Amino acid sequence: MNLRHWMLPIALVMALTACGGDAANDEHGHAEEGEAGTELTEEAVKGAHGGRLLEQEGYAVELAIAEDGTPPKYQAWLYKGDKALPASAGKVEVRLKRLGNIAETHTLAPQADGSLMATSTVGEPHSFDVEVLAQIEGKPLRWAYDSYEGRTTIARAMAEQSGIKIAPASPGIIADEHEVQGLLTPIEGRSAKVTARFPGPIRRLTAQVGDRVGAGQTLAVIESNLSLSNYSITSPLTGVVVTRDAPVGAVAGEGMVLYEVADLTRLWVDLHIFGADAQHIQPGGRVQVTRMSDGATLDTVIDRILPGTATASQSTVARATIANADGQWRPGSAVKARITVDQQPAALVVPLAALQKFRDWDVVFIRVGDTYEIRPVTLGKRDAAQVEILEGLKAGDQVVVEQSYLVKADIEKSGASHDH
Repeated sequence: MNLRHWMLPIALVMALTACGGDAANDEHGHAEEGEAGTELTEEAVKGAHGGRLLEQEGYAVELAIAEDGTPPKYQAWLYKGDKALPASAGKVEVRLKRLGNIAETHTLAPQADGSLMATSTVGEPHSFDVEVLAQIEGKPLRWAYDSYEGRTTIARAMAEQSGIKIAPASPGIIADEHEVQGLLTPIEGRSAKVTARFPGPIRRLTAQVGDRVGAGQTLAVIESNLSLSNYSITSPLTGVVVTRDAPVGAVAGEGMVLYEVADLTRLWVDLHIFGADAQHIQPGGRVQVTRMSDGATLDTVIDRILPGTATASQSTVARATIANADGQWRPGSAVKARITVDQQPAALVVPLAALQKFRDWDVVFIRVGDTYEIRPVTLGKRDAAQVEILEGLKAGDQVVVEQSYLVKADIEKSGASHDH
C-alpha cells in the first residue's frame, strides 16, 4: 500500500533540521535551521564552526550539537559583529519542547577552547521546538524555531481507514520457545476393528470411509453359513469409519475385519525434538500447534515424554493431546508446534509488528494527537509475538502496533529526513 496515495489531503508536518557542524564534530550531520530573528522560519545561516548562526542587534550565537563520539550536547560560540568573543562574554540557555509538551533545558558553560558547552545530553530524536536565550555583554537576546525529524501528521480518520492501530506500551511476558515439527495420530484405545462373527456372504454394507457412525449402528448384514439366516454387525463405538475392508457379495470368514472405526474427537500430536532441546522440554509445557494446511492454531500441553527414540529421525518424542471436535485435524498430517519452556516478565513490551528500521536505529512510532514521531529503542529479549523494550519508551506511550511501515513510508516520502 502507498500511504502517499491514501493521504493526499494530509498535511505533513516535517521539517528536517540538523544540529551540528564540522568543527563541532557532528558526525550524524544534524543542523539547526532558520535565520536570524526572534521567530525563525527560513533556512539557517551557518557559522564558522558549521552550526546554526543566530543573529540579533549586532550580536550572534552559533549553536550546534557536538557529537564527537560522546553523548550529544549543545555547544555554542559568541560573536559581536564579525568578531569572535570569549566564552566569558555571555551565557546561553537552550529550552526544548518535545512532542507531548515535554520540556527540557540545557544550560551552557564556558570551556577552555573558547566555546560554551552543556553538561546535559540531547536525547534522540532531535525533534523539538527550540528557544534560545542568551546574554552577550549584558544584552538579552532570544530566538525561537522548530527543529523536527522523524515526524509526520496523519488525520485520525485517514489513519483508521489505512489500518493504523495504536496500543500503549505496557508490561508483558517474553516466552522462551522452541519450534518443532510433529505428526497427528489416533489415540490408542479409541478405535475398534469391526469383524464378522460367523462365516458367510456379505449381503449389505451400510457405511463408507469417512462416515460418522454411532455406537450400536448397523454397519453390515451377513448371511450365516451355519444358520442360513442374516445377522447384523454393529459399531462398538461412536466415531468415524477410517477403513472398509470388504465388498458386498464377498464371503466373510470368521473374524474377518470389515471396518475400522475410530473416535477422532481427540488426537495425539507427537512432537519430534532434537539434540540438546530435549533437555528443556518437560511434561506440562505449553504448546501451540499450527495446522500447515491453513495456519489454524490451538493450544495444549505436553502430556508425556516417550521413553524411547524415534528410530528414523533419532529424535525424542513429546506427546500432547488436541481436541478435534470439528474433524479438521486429520491423523497422519504433519503440523508445526511452538513449545514454551520458560516465561520471563518484562517491564515494557511491544508487538514485533511495531518495530521498524529508521536510519541506523531500531524504532517504534508514537502518536500524540494526530502527530507521529520516531522513538529509537534499545531492544531486549523477544519471542514470536513481541519484544522487550529496555530504553526509549515509557509505560503508556501510544505506539503504532499495526501498519507501522505505512507511518515510516509517510515520513520518508515527505522528504523530511537527513543524514544521521
